[in-house]
Amino acid sequence: MSIGYASLTVHVRHGRFRTCKQSTCTSQRLREIISYNLSTLETIIDYNANNDLHLFRISSDIIPFASSPVNTLDWRNEFSDDFNRIAAKVKAAKIRISMHPGQYTVLNSLTSEIVTRSIQELWYHVHLIRALGADQTNKLILHVGGIYGDKEAAISRFILVYQTLPQDIKTHLVIENDERSYTIEDCLRIHEATGVPVVYDNLHHLLNHNQLASDGYWIKRVKETWKAADGVQKVHYSQQDLFKQRGAHSQTIDIDQFQHYYLSLQMIPDIMLEVKDKNLSAIKCVNCFERAPHIKFLEKEWSLYKYDVLSHSQKIYQQIRTLLKDKLAYPSLDFYRLIDKARTIPPSFDSEVNTLQHIWGYFKKIATPQEKATYQKLMSANENQTISITRVKSFLRKLIDQYDNAYLDQSIYL
Repeated sequence: MSIGYASLTVHVRHGRFRTCKQSTCTSQRLREIISYNLSTLETIIDYNANNDLHLFRISSDIIPFASSPVNTLDWRNEFSDDFNRIAAKVKAAKIRISMHPGQYTVLNSLTSEIVTRSIQELWYHVHLIRALGADQTNKLILHVGGIYGDKEAAISRFILVYQTLPQDIKTHLVIENDERSYTIEDCLRIHEATGVPVVYDNLHHLLNHNQLASDGYWIKRVKETWKAADGVQKVHYSQQDLFKQRGAHSQTIDIDQFQHYYLSLQMIPDIMLEVKDKNLSAIKCVNCFERAPHIKFLEKEWSLYKYDVLSHSQKIYQQIRTLLKDKLAYPSLDFYRLIDKARTIPPSFDSEVNTLQHIWGYFKKIATPQEKATYQKLMSANENQTISITRVKSFLRKLIDQYDNAYLDQSIYL
């Protein structure tokens, strides 16, 4: 089994993609953005490889306006060297990639122009993942579409359009249940008529179902839609954000909820996490359930979280330090429980200042006199609470870059 995340990274430098408006979409601008985005994708692939993350959904934004007439570039050939280099890394790291065309890719639309554009968009996604060396096990996930006042007719239209699709698209396409219109039962009906594999989404099912059964039951049913050539069955997993509208993904994965889900499964599929903190939750779940236990994995995580935890709770900071002292133990669940608990506590002004002083300790002996004076001025103002903590953090961030401090570079606090 592999556990992965979708599209972007958080707290990873150069892990965001760029785009542009159609009005500024010149060929030169597109070349600049595509070059930048491919460099970003390579950074993310390197990150995933270094963290044993073998499942990743690639953003559709890599090539802006790829299926639109405004983009006339032969981008597959122009950037073939970049694609080949990234493809080699994907293969070496055994990363299974996927993509999820957006909400305007609707095969059962009542408007023929929308259907035509949707197929063009699917072609773009096929070309992109194949440029990255994807075989049939790398999938494009699509929702069935709209209902348009007649669900049965809408399902029939989807089936008819699907049957006309080129085999190159069918090879990669899978469908997913959604939270409003199409239940997992509907998707299974479509599979029976077309053979298209189905992805089960637990939160969508919770919000939209005809028959409420366990996740294990539905995953077992859906597994039957996957052929050997499609690879390991994939599912989508997310948790409801309790403070937002129904269907909103949580900020992070609650490890106890995930443990219950994981242990309830009768077979182990590939699990794509849909969560706001993306790679952070993916590593959390991998560390708790998919690694050979070794304290070094938790120590690596602690280097990222420690100052963020300290800014929220010095008590929990000390508890985690004590927890990690036993080098023969592997208290992964308790480790993440404490981190998540700390992050629910609002930082106090004093705890923020204490954290900033800890970080300044890395620079106080090497900083220039001017940098020391600047820091003291900022902190003096902070003692009177007259300026934002954010300004001090920004100053320290500049020192991290200037002095190339790799340890602090990935700190979640900064």
